[in-house]
This record gives sequence, C-alpha cells and structure tokens, in this order.
Amino acid sequence: MALARIQTAILENLLQAGHLGNSQFEAIISSGEEMSGAAIETLLGTEYKVSQYQLLIAKSRAFGLQPINIKHCLVTEGTYSKLDKDFCQKYRVLPLGFAGDHIIIAVSNPFDLQMTSKVQEVTGMKVSALLGLESEIGKLLENQTEHQTVGFGDVVEALGADFESDEELDEDDFSDEESAPIIKLANRIIEEAYFSGASDIHIEPFEKETRVRVRVDGVLLNRLTIPPAASGSLLARLKVMAQLDIAEKRMPQDGRIIFKQHNRRGIDVDLRVSTAPLNHGEGIVMRILDKQKSTLPLPALGFSDRNLGLYRELIQRPYGMILHCGPTGSGKSMTLYSALNEINTPDICIRTAEDPIEYTLPGLLQMQMQRKIGLTFASALRSFLRQDPDVILVGEIRDRETAGIAVEAALTGHLLFSTLHTNDAPTTVSRLTEMGIEPFMISASLICVCAQRLMRRACKSCKKSYLPEGNEAEIIQRALSWTGKIPGANEDGCPACGGGGYKGRVGIHELMATSEELIKAINSGEEAAVIKRIAMRNGMMTLHQDSMLKVKEGLSTMEEAIATVPPDMEAYEIDHNIVVPKAKKTS
Repeated sequence: MALARIQTAILENLLQAGHLGNSQFEAIISSGEEMSGAAIETLLGTEYKVSQYQLLIAKSRAFGLQPINIKHCLVTEGTYSKLDKDFCQKYRVLPLGFAGDHIIIAVSNPFDLQMTSKVQEVTGMKVSALLGLESEIGKLLENQTEHQTVGFGDVVEALGADFESDEELDEDDFSDEESAPIIKLANRIIEEAYFSGASDIHIEPFEKETRVRVRVDGVLLNRLTIPPAASGSLLARLKVMAQLDIAEKRMPQDGRIIFKQHNRRGIDVDLRVSTAPLNHGEGIVMRILDKQKSTLPLPALGFSDRNLGLYRELIQRPYGMILHCGPTGSGKSMTLYSALNEINTPDICIRTAEDPIEYTLPGLLQMQMQRKIGLTFASALRSFLRQDPDVILVGEIRDRETAGIAVEAALTGHLLFSTLHTNDAPTTVSRLTEMGIEPFMISASLICVCAQRLMRRACKSCKKSYLPEGNEAEIIQRALSWTGKIPGANEDGCPACGGGGYKGRVGIHELMATSEELIKAINSGEEAAVIKRIAMRNGMMTLHQDSMLKVKEGLSTMEEAIATVPPDMEAYEIDHNIVVPKAKKTS
C-alpha cells in the first residue's frame, strides 16, 4: 500500500520549498508503506531537520488552508463569546475573530471535518479555518502563555510585604526595573488599561484606600484598590516615568510618559499625565495616546450619508473656517485628523498647532504648544500666516486673540480647522460673538460648524430588538417621522462586551453649513434658537435627530441616545415642520 495522497502532497511541497532533497523524498516514499502520518512527521523532524513551521506551511498548501502563527494571537474577554472554553478544549479549536457571517478559527487537525461541522452548528455561523501548530493552540487554550493576560494578583500580594510601613520611595529606589512590586504595579496598570481599550486611567486617593479606575467607551470602571501606604510610592514611580518633580506635592504638574521605554511587551503608547493635590493625597489622571493607532476614514466615524457627503464637499473648499464643537472626549480630534488625512495631497501645505500632538500623520507639519515659553495657539497661528500654508489646524480657539487671528486666516485664503467647547452648532456663533468677533466677520469666514458626541454601540453579539411604546415611540416618531423595531442592550451582557451590553462607540453629528438665510441671521445678530430653526429648515439634522437615526439603524439604544443628547423639545414646540424633510410625492 502506497502513502496516502495527502501525505505525498505534503512531502512534494517540502521538496519544492527546498526543505527536502530528491534522495530524501524518494527514501521516504519508498519506505512509507508501513509508516503512519505521525511517524512520517517524527521522521521529518528528527532525521531531516524539518522545522514545525516548515511542515505547517507544507500542510497548509496540501490542504488549501492559510497557515497562522498562533504566537501572535491574544486571548481576550471576547475570545470565547461564541464558543465556550470547554468546547474549544475538547475539539482543540481556537476562535480568532469574526468577519461578516463567518467565524474564524485556528485548528491543528485539518482531517477532523466533524469539528468544523460542530462549530457551525453551535455558532450558527459559517466557518473559516486557519492551520496552526497543535502545541501553540494548546498553550493558549490552557492560558499557559504569560503575555496573554494582564492581572494584578501577584503584584498586589507583593505589596503587603513591601508596604507595611508608610515610608515612601525616592528616585534612587527605582534603579532595578524588574524587581520592585511598585514598578511592576505601575506597568501592570498601564498595560491592563491599554489591552482593555481604555482612553484614560484615574488613580484616586481616599482615606482608607486608593482607587484605580479606567474609562472604557466613555464609562469609568473600577479596576483595583491598593493600600494607602502604597499610593505615594505609586505616584512617585509614575512621576519618575513622566519626568516630573517627585518632591513637589502641593502644585499640579503635567508631563508625558513614553511607555515604550519602560516595558518589554512592545507596547508603543504615550500617556499624557496630570497630577493634582487632593484632600487625601495626590491624584493622577493619564490619557492614553496610542501611537500605533491610525486615523479612521471619514465613513467609519458614524456620519449619516447626507452629512458625510456634505462634509466631504465642504472640506474641499479653498478657504474659510470649519469648526468642530463638543465636550472633551467627544471625538473632535479624530474627526479633524480624518478630514486632514482625506485632503492631504503632495500639492498642499498643512500646518497644525496642537496641545498635545495625539497622532503623527505623514505629510503634516505639526507643532507642539509650549505655554511655559510663550508658544500658544495664538502665537503659533500668527507664525503660520507667514509660512505660506494652504490648510491650518488650530487645536482649540480659547480666547479672543486666537479667534481673531483664526478669522483673519480664513478670510485671507486659508482653509482653517479648529475646535470650540460649545454644546451645539448654533451656539458656536454666539460664543464667537462673545469673544468679540464681529458678526459680519463670522458670516464671511465660516464654512460650517460640526457638533458631535460619542454614543456607546449596542453589543452586536447580545443585543435584542423590541417595538418601542409610549414615550419612546413618541420621541423617535417626532424626530424621524418613523416607528419600528429598535435595539435594546442585554442587561446580562455577554463575554464579547464584558457583561455591559455595549461595546465600542459611534459618533453622532450636527452639521450646520452656512447658507444665504443663515448669513443674514448671523449678520442681524439673531440668537442661537433662531439660527437653529433656520439651519433645520435648510436640512440640518440636530444631534438628537442623528442619535435617533443611529437607534433606527440598530447601532445604539434609546436609553443611550437620550442619556447622550436630550430631545429638541424647544425647537419642536416652536416649529413642528422642521423635522427631517419627507420625500416629495411624484405624480
């Protein structure tokens, strides 16, 4: 009996790749009648020095499967959202992710067709299999690889021995990067926040404990409590990492941690650090700036079809002012970077003044503000006007001087992007007027104002649908002239969303583009409510209407929408004809 066809194909692939010689190939073929597939694999490894990965690639070609290096995969909370761990260990299958209606899995035994059928039956999804090494799959399934999980147990236990007294550390105690538990704790806090997708880390001292919280999808979550005696040393360690004065505890300080210099996991993030003296000691907040994270394309930011088309048209204007408004953490920076990335071509010069520089984009000339030496937004903007830019980004308009220079730049042939802290698009005009900018200057320079917020997405894996009734039905009917089934968050959640019912966020936008009627209203000094009604008559969807649109599209829930933006009751009471225009009937 000759070798099985598939085993012959594996050997032929090794021969073609140069991992076997002709004589070696012939020797195995001639002696293979009495050898099993496992025996041949053992022979290849011991006698012919074929590595596991060389054999894996040869197998993948023989079976028509893509190979995968399991060492590069991570086990997270969402790994077992569709297949529980017991099932995966029984069938030696590792879930890797999802693509549309497919679940992607890693297997080591491509002969086991029963296993793929079981996966399809359990998940209700189509199966795409990749081929990996059994030993590596087994390690991940048993959680034996140290770098896959980030916990605090071992470090917190060590703290008990090191912090029985209230004595704090000084800078000299941090010489051994790997030994002190407090050093490991500082690194572990940052690593855990990074892997959980957090945007901020809060370390907050209280009388009997110090609390560590992280902000994930806009919500603060408790992560850890540590003894008060360890709080001072933890703060001192973080100050050393941020190159701050560890002896100064009475005044707030700002710094930056380049985390790549302090960890061996290859996590390349920076953290913007801010300390503050509080009643029970110093507190610290760290904003995570992921340098590996690239900007998203505009269509991925949550713009409705109408807003996306209009915004793309407006950012192509040769000059004028485009303003984004909203509270801190509403996604303004990401939208601005995405807009600049879209218009960034070799034939234009783009200069930015930022505090801090959150993303480094190729082709942009970016300047970091340094207020301590007098480098402010106003001074940077003034210098830009002498350096022949086509497009200017000013991180924020904070005062009259910056606002005046920004308007001047927009009127002298430059396309200017900036941000303001206002609640919605119409009140941005009032805010500029309060800063001392003449209404006719605003109307002449302004292209559009985009107000935005971020809403949590309902978890795709566990969300449920229902038909709204009562007040909920009335709210969405009034906003969109529509009723139908909408999503609701699952109270119990699932592994994919960590039991919260929500995962990720989506932007909602209020895009107010200038029009002839709007320009007249601005020049006449009309109040924000009048400007809002005019903008809505001209097709502007309010933040509330756009939030209801996201509910209609199944992206978020009614509870999340109402909590993010209240209904436009005042505008509806004044004019009931300003909701989204209906399509005209044709005869």
